[in-house]
Amino acid sequence: LSQAPFIFGYAKPVPVNFAALRNPRADMAWVAIAGPAINIVLAILAALAFHLLGLAPAAATQWIFDNLKNALVINAILAVFNMFPLPPLDGGRIAVSILPDVIARPLARLEPYGMLVLITLIILAPLLGNQLGTNLNFVSQAISAATGFVIRTVLLLTFNT
Repeated sequence: LSQAPFIFGYAKPVPVNFAALRNPRADMAWVAIAGPAINIVLAILAALAFHLLGLAPAAATQWIFDNLKNALVINAILAVFNMFPLPPLDGGRIAVSILPDVIARPLARLEPYGMLVLITLIILAPLLGNQLGTNLNFVSQAISAATGFVIRTVLLLTFNT
């Protein structure tokens, strides 16, 4: 609707009942890894489904291929993006769970500002870099490289079976 060259959105964090966790700090890492893990599982399932394209009607093959490719790419991006080590993203919660207190506490206090920091790193820093004639697009480049690695790995695993 905005005709912007990018779309940015996010969901509210999943509420967690910390009282149900035996060791809340350590167990939060397991809770946080569940989202990216299911994204990887869905990417693998999409890649495995490519093997079934021969069973599809010829008229639907390209449409199915495009949707499977989108499912693979979107789930890989979500898995990598959500592992970025900044609260409230899953990677930030994992980092807070496993880092020593001296580092984990200040990182945890960033959570209310995490999305603002992320938008600054992904959108505003590259725009500023363009004005200054320097590349400040390092976060997007890292996410892109990691996503490419995940996609190549998933395809390698599923097409060598």
